[in-house]
Amino acid sequence: MADQRQHFDGVLTYNHALFAIGYGHSRWLPEHEVENMGRSAGDVDALKMEFTIDELARAAGTTVRNVRAYQDRGLLPPPERRGRSGIYNGAHLARLRLIGGMLDRGYTLASIGELLEAWVAGRDIAQVMGLEAALTSPWSDEVAEYMNPLELMQKFQGRFTPEVMQRAIELEVIIPEHDRIKVPSPRLLSVGYELTQSGIPLEETLSIVALLRTNVERAANELVQRVATYVFDIPYGHSLPPPEDASKLAEVIWRLRGQVDTAVAAEVARAMQRALESILGDRLTSIYEHLYGQEPR
Repeated sequence: MADQRQHFDGVLTYNHALFAIGYGHSRWLPEHEVENMGRSAGDVDALKMEFTIDELARAAGTTVRNVRAYQDRGLLPPPERRGRSGIYNGAHLARLRLIGGMLDRGYTLASIGELLEAWVAGRDIAQVMGLEAALTSPWSDEVAEYMNPLELMQKFQGRFTPEVMQRAIELEVIIPEHDRIKVPSPRLLSVGYELTQSGIPLEETLSIVALLRTNVERAANELVQRVATYVFDIPYGHSLPPPEDASKLAEVIWRLRGQVDTAVAAEVARAMQRALESILGDRLTSIYEHLYGQEPR
């Protein structure tokens, strides 16, 4: 157990894992306690999201069977009962993402339960829960959609050739699941559709997605590494943060979300302005001269 705890301390930092922070399941917080945690509005809103068990499993990228299994093992608190229905919230989603992240890193369900119990012993459950939610709540409120293959082909008017389909799958723009297709980001698919309607080949749009993703992932990794170094590693080393610091760390992560969104929007606007001026500027001048009966230079 000591070796497991030492390893758990290591994966706590951002550079090792975003998910290895947990809270105990000795009790579940009622809504009035959630409201009084003193966290940001985004934190509270994330915890107050509501799901049926099917919606929860889909949002967490897992199965209903797994959700029930985690409940049976005590890793996931039970839902709120409303008549015959069980209602889950954002904290359940955060816990599922935590479990999934640790499973991906080689932990067993038994060791996850032991590590969570060991870490939260004597901690303030409200503080720890807020930090877990900050780290594991989805960055976007976008929810995946599902289509059948025929719907996809009809929407894009046959532009999904076998080669284009394979490239879209590689980029996880679409994900085949049995007899249906999962669309992780309906917004991204909608952008692709609009661009094809403008005359841009779908394969060219996918090439832009690949280029964009590579650069965005690199920037995201660099930013999160700085957070890991200056917010977690330098102050705490390989030790767990004291419980009184949990709320402060959660607030840093919640603020980071808005700051990154603002920075990315500003840089995209700057880049698009420069690209439009350098690439389309000459074409606009030619159109202007043509309209006024002048020969293009």
